[in-house]
Amino acid sequence: MLKLRVALSCAAALLLGVAGAQAEDTVKIGIIAPYSGQFADTGVQMDNGIKLFTQQHGDKAGGKKIELIRKDVGGIAPDVAKRLAQELIVRDKVDLLAGFMLTPNAMAAGDVSAQAKKFMVVMNAATSVIIDKSPYMVRTSVTTPQINENYGAWVFKHGTKKVYTMVSDYGPGQDAEQAFHRGFKAAGGEIVGADRFPVANPDFSAFVQRAKNANPEAIYIWVPGGTQPAAIAKALAERGINPSNTKIFGQGELTLPEALKSMGDSAIGIITAFHYDYNHQSATNKEFVGAFEKMHNRIPDIYSVGAYDGMHLIYAALDKTKGKTDGEALVNAAKGMAWESPRGPISIDPQTRDIVQTIYIRKVDKVNGQLVNVEFDKVEKAKDPTHGMKK
Repeated sequence: MLKLRVALSCAAALLLGVAGAQAEDTVKIGIIAPYSGQFADTGVQMDNGIKLFTQQHGDKAGGKKIELIRKDVGGIAPDVAKRLAQELIVRDKVDLLAGFMLTPNAMAAGDVSAQAKKFMVVMNAATSVIIDKSPYMVRTSVTTPQINENYGAWVFKHGTKKVYTMVSDYGPGQDAEQAFHRGFKAAGGEIVGADRFPVANPDFSAFVQRAKNANPEAIYIWVPGGTQPAAIAKALAERGINPSNTKIFGQGELTLPEALKSMGDSAIGIITAFHYDYNHQSATNKEFVGAFEKMHNRIPDIYSVGAYDGMHLIYAALDKTKGKTDGEALVNAAKGMAWESPRGPISIDPQTRDIVQTIYIRKVDKVNGQLVNVEFDKVEKAKDPTHGMKK
């Protein structure tokens, strides 16, 4: 009996040793995204970017096997995002966190990242202040001020003196409005009216009528994508507002490819600023779009490229640390990293841990019978301009 007990103990110890070795040879990445609910398709597109990168680059980085653990946050649910981040770290023993489509969820998980000292990669959420929630956080998407302060200055410099603005009344929309106002007014422009509408199920008709009554030279619009670009375009058209009689400016969500299908020719002439479009003319992007379409039978979008670049950053950081996964090592490896993305050259600012990239100015046009965003100008090496303001 004693011999049997000793044998069993040795076997258990051996199994524990093997399990420990296996755990040490694996890097677990917890991905939090909306795989169901209103934002499910954006979650799918984020995941499609992750899948393409891992298909192209394998399941190893820094000499270790990569294991992805996906969690569905369901929508705008900061309490759920926080709980999922805690469960991933405590129960699933993940080494780092990634994903984060929506600002409130990224903010909540940022607190967990800071407390647990876990590396966190934000692949989409764009409100500026998110990055300050954790010293172990890096962003590979964009910030709304990064686009819109540069855009406001560009709009004035290219002949528009007076603008009426309309934005969704929550974090990213408020960020965009304030940034556009700063850039436009600092350049010499005048804001002749500003309106905010509810983010959930807004009725745009009253807001568009107020804008029309102000008789502005131009209207700037920020909406979060989904069905809203087509809805606001319809409201504009019903009141006789179109790019032929009133300049229409907006952030890129206004003219995403799916939105253009619904908007039709009324969208021709709308000018937007954005950091990525599948129509971007570069060899790297053409290769990316071709591989994405082959794998997923659809075109990539901002959610796809943010996740694709997020995985690039994670793999490169792990290679740099030789598989070391503590938050300090990974965030230090990420600082200053630069590479050629499908969207163009990007880097991680070593001071702010935020992305530096090109912002493209595009106009909707019909090319070979298809409505597309055609790039015609750009702002290179754009940073989030609000970081110095937050100190």
